Amino acid sequence: MGFVQQFPADTWVRAVPPRLWIAIGIFLVGIILGLLVIKLTRRLLERMGISSAIEGTAFERTAGRFGTSTVQIVARLSGYFVVLLSLFVAVSVAELQFGDLFWSAAAVFLPQLFVAVVILLIGIVVADKVELIVSERLRGIKLPEINIIPIAAKYSVLFVAILIALGQVGVATLALVVLLAAYALALIVFTAVATQTFLASGAAGVYLLLTQPYTIGDEVVLDGQQGIVCEIDLFVTRIETDHEIHRIPNHRVVDTGIVTVQLS
Repeated sequence: MGFVQQFPADTWVRAVPPRLWIAIGIFLVGIILGLLVIKLTRRLLERMGISSAIEGTAFERTAGRFGTSTVQIVARLSGYFVVLLSLFVAVSVAELQFGDLFWSAAAVFLPQLFVAVVILLIGIVVADKVELIVSERLRGIKLPEINIIPIAAKYSVLFVAILIALGQVGVATLALVVLLAAYALALIVFTAVATQTFLASGAAGVYLLLTQPYTIGDEVVLDGQQGIVCEIDLFVTRIETDHEIHRIPNHRVVDTGIVTVQLS
């Protein structure tokens, strides 16, 4: 008859160190808390109106293609952070031999990385929203040079967000300041060059609005086009001729001169 050693059912349970059970319990609680954080964060952001505020942004449209949204991404990141944090705590309690130095460094770096990712996401969404708002405000100005302003505003916000995010993960502050100063200088120079015509039209528009050499309804010749003035704003003058609307930049009006047609 063979000898079969009998082990009590709870022998293996007693063999596991108590601290390991505590660590497992901490991790399980962390998973539950992570799921709760995801739900609570999503509801909080929705009640704050974040979903409607970022509607139409490029990041929100991209997230929608993958069946998610910006709010859901931020909520999930918050939940994952709680789960990972509980994992680090559990490992510390279990005293697993993975290297105390590594886990200590990870415990410090993880919150910084989470904050950096959140800042970057917020920066992307805000940059997209700024571009939409600026484009909406400048929609009535029909000058090609005006398109540079929304793009410059978007990437300025995004660049600042990237710098702040890099600062959270320990990139040298001095290097960030130098990069920001270089970007600001390049942006000023590029904007000045790209919007030279736009600024000239604005200055000419101020002159035309103050002196009023023509008014709406006058028949004029502007930049070689003859027609009836139908609209005057700071940047362009619109004249109608043969059922066509011509938009003439105000700096062209001033450069080429104004001819008023006298009706007989």
